[in-house]
Amino acid sequence: MSESKGLFGGGMTIPALPVRWLYRLASTHAFSERGLYLNMGYWEGARTIDEACEAMVELVGRTAGITSADTVVDVGFGFAEQDIFWTQRFAPRRIIGINITPEQVRVARERVRKLGLEDRIDLREGSATATGLPDACCDVVTALECAFHFDTREDFFAEAARLLRPGGRLVLADSIPTGPDLDPWQHPLQALMGGLARAALAVPQANAYPRAVYAVKLAAAGFESVQVDSIREQVFPGWHRALAQDHEMRRRLGPVGWALGRIPEAGYAPFDYVLAVGRKPGTEAVK
Repeated sequence: MSESKGLFGGGMTIPALPVRWLYRLASTHAFSERGLYLNMGYWEGARTIDEACEAMVELVGRTAGITSADTVVDVGFGFAEQDIFWTQRFAPRRIIGINITPEQVRVARERVRKLGLEDRIDLREGSATATGLPDACCDVVTALECAFHFDTREDFFAEAARLLRPGGRLVLADSIPTGPDLDPWQHPLQALMGGLARAALAVPQANAYPRAVYAVKLAAAGFESVQVDSIREQVFPGWHRALAQDHEMRRRLGPVGWALGRIPEAGYAPFDYVLAVGRKPGTEAVK
């Protein structure tokens, strides 16, 4: 089980909700009306949650440079909505999805089967940090709004580096803190709330670091041409506005939507949202 450790100088630990339980509780509730998207959306030019969710998936696919020659490993694929989109939009040779939640894998496989895409999208139950896939098996690794769950994100970076061929690309859309943890002795309430938020969202304490540290950890895992760019202004304001104005969206999310809709916009201030990219050194072989 992941834990948020040392919240008060090591004197208090808050056990994090296991990520399997979190998504079992969420069931098949999705943010979007069309499809089963589970991202907060990229809102630059988007007017609805459906448009924003699709724009986020498009952004990750374009940033990864997915082509028809590529094999993609998508870790934390949710209900495979992004894999279906990328297959139809970029036509990669193959997508292998890894997801730790059995219910999501089952639903996603059925959706892929109904679309006749089983030969293009291979969905598996497994861990982000120990996928069981062979070395140098893919050209792109993606993780869309899920790497904050991985225990730990650094272990996932190492696994991604192992899976990628020389010249391969890692692309993540990820939520992180805007800065280091607050001193719990000077800001006890804020520190407590941060620990509770991490626990509720199944975020290990080891994953709580800002952009500069994120880039250092990617480089330490062996990636070059590392970029960790904040896109929070294209994510959080639109997401917050949608929760406030889209009654159907809140209804789809049930009690979770009710709770999220009561978070003030200032409640997002401690959080950043990044698009992170790294390239495995070497020259990619002609496929």
